[in-house]
Amino acid sequence: MKEISVIVPTSPEFARVDQFLATQEGIGSRGVAQRLIRKGLVRLGGKPVKKPSDKLTPGTTLAYMLPEVEPVQLIARPFPLEILYEDDMIIVVNKPPHMVIHPAPGHGDDTLVNALLAYTRALAPMGGARRPGIVHRLDKGTSGALIVAKTDKAYLSLMKQFRERLVEKTYHALVYGQMDRDEGVIEHAISRSARNRKKMAVTRAPGVGREAVTRWKVRASFPGLSFLELRPRTGRTHQLRVHLYSIGHPILGDPVYGRRRFPKAGILAPLAKEIRALRRQALHASEITFLHPAIKKHLTIKAPCTGDLKHLYNCIEDYFNRKD
Repeated sequence: MKEISVIVPTSPEFARVDQFLATQEGIGSRGVAQRLIRKGLVRLGGKPVKKPSDKLTPGTTLAYMLPEVEPVQLIARPFPLEILYEDDMIIVVNKPPHMVIHPAPGHGDDTLVNALLAYTRALAPMGGARRPGIVHRLDKGTSGALIVAKTDKAYLSLMKQFRERLVEKTYHALVYGQMDRDEGVIEHAISRSARNRKKMAVTRAPGVGREAVTRWKVRASFPGLSFLELRPRTGRTHQLRVHLYSIGHPILGDPVYGRRRFPKAGILAPLAKEIRALRRQALHASEITFLHPAIKKHLTIKAPCTGDLKHLYNCIEDYFNRKD
């Protein structure tokens, strides 16, 4: 074990221990910080920190133990990347579908991080050994705009913006069913599913789960299908997929929260082949707005829709136009 000590600033940027700890050497994320706290490896003023939400005490010493780990050797793999924006501090990529963000069991060298390392070695070390520069994520099956930090200064700035909900994200999705109005808001808390710990679920029990808010607007409507614009106010795991499933409008092709069987009869039956061919949820992060860490101006980056979703949408549009 390696012990690291740091003096909490007189005016700390964060109130909670886990938030501050996430910015320190060898941590990189609140998830790692919270695991260390739960294992009893963090002390504040000489006393063990009991909960991640414990408050910081300015001027005291925060000490934490880091387990010795074998050096991680990330492999640079030159996968094609669509760069939407780049400067000395950040890169914004149009993440392709079916790509995992960073190395994990089963995905050691075929991730976005591997592809980025082949493109540039300048990724923020503060993100961690396996996640250099990664400040937010998209599910494996979701495509679209994703910001990556090239410097630690950019990493800290972007992490703060995400934490304080200052980053505005817009998604587009194809969902089953026609909405009963043109726009609306889904406000259901989300927690880990009690039946399947790999899934998330909405919860309406008071005090259970974490707040989650999704605004939606209909952009196009077809018999049995809707094309939606989605603006999440929060960033919970699988939030958009879970929220849409909870109101009876699952995303087309979603392997976890979608329809298990494709229609064999009815108006959508002729489109079953095209929907099945997508092999992922019809969800795309189409736009992201954030404050640039250096120039202090807001940037809005748009991500063109990927070819597989374009093809599916065109098939749907052509089919219903022919029927008219």
